[in-house]
Amino acid sequence: MAAQEWIISAFTFAFGCCIGSFLNVVIYRLPREKSLVSPGSACPGCGKPIRFYDNIPLISWLVLRARCRHCGVGISPRYFIVELLTGMVFLGLYLVYFHSTLRMGMQAPNGWFVYLVHVVLLAALIAGSGIDLELWIIPLSICWFATAVGFVGSGVGGYLIDPETIRTYSLLPVASPTTGALALGAGVGLAVGLLLLKTGLLKHSYEVPESDETPEPAEQKPKVEKGAFPFADDPEFNHRLEAVREIAFLMPIVVGAVVANAALTRPGAIATWWAGLLEVPAVAGFLGSLFGYFVGCAVVWATRVLGTLAFGKEAMGLGDVHLMGAAGSVIGPVMAVIAFFVAPFFGLGWAVFQVISKKIRQIPYGPFLSFAVFTVMILHDRIVKEFALLFSH
Repeated sequence: MAAQEWIISAFTFAFGCCIGSFLNVVIYRLPREKSLVSPGSACPGCGKPIRFYDNIPLISWLVLRARCRHCGVGISPRYFIVELLTGMVFLGLYLVYFHSTLRMGMQAPNGWFVYLVHVVLLAALIAGSGIDLELWIIPLSICWFATAVGFVGSGVGGYLIDPETIRTYSLLPVASPTTGALALGAGVGLAVGLLLLKTGLLKHSYEVPESDETPEPAEQKPKVEKGAFPFADDPEFNHRLEAVREIAFLMPIVVGAVVANAALTRPGAIATWWAGLLEVPAVAGFLGSLFGYFVGCAVVWATRVLGTLAFGKEAMGLGDVHLMGAAGSVIGPVMAVIAFFVAPFFGLGWAVFQVISKKIRQIPYGPFLSFAVFTVMILHDRIVKEFALLFSH
């Protein structure tokens, strides 16, 4: 690489490490409902504010030898690991996208925009995985943020990059008339389902009765949606009933998608108008991202519901559902499904080790889903080529 590229690579790595430093704040504070911006970082041992020169990513942890300058309390290696991991992910994706032949479409003008959307998703996945590893929960706000980035990025992308290039290389999700109709109908169905929950006509699954909530210090009780359900290990608790409640919530989404597809794609004037509307980059991009979101959610939610019905215990968490929805909104429906089926290969070894050494059956699945998403991002073109060869025979 030329000297200029070395500088860009070094800056990308350093910038990623800085983002990793912020992700450490998110990992610690978000599940504890603390502000991400105020107060500033302080030592948990002595409470003294951390000066800027003691808060330099990677370097400060090494210089301080993983101990507070004032009281000597140990600093978790997680801070160094997250900063290094984020820097390596930012740099690795940059090199793969712009200095290799693995993602040819990224050579298009303004390909940096796709890279930016992708690293935002990966940063969110790192934060969610860090929390999942510690607390076995994934804050939905992280997933919703990444999903919003996917919606906006896909809607805007067609105005920065040639829409034909986006379609050819699948740089961002783009809807066809059929997938666009399915996404629109599913979106309307989701709104109906949420309204039914709001009015009380449908009940939330795994809802904790107020009388069962015991107050705990804020430092000890992570307040996030769908944390560990207090009755999860109660043999008398009816998990299958909770799965049925979720099926009832999902039914308007399914019905909405089917009805919209039938109404908007049936040959005629409406179908012609709809196909023309999908030529608008913002519409095609947004609905493509929305369809990816629903497919990403669906593949995990189906596993969750079917597993719960089959085994009588909660199978996978709703955090995993929203995490894959966020991934689908950015990388598209096909890659989200492939990532879901790749994830078990990453988690198998860890699961066997945990079961043998600690006899822990519950697995924080978010990190493996995240690793799978990163993998399909890098190998996207190779995967597409292999599937094309498979179906050409």
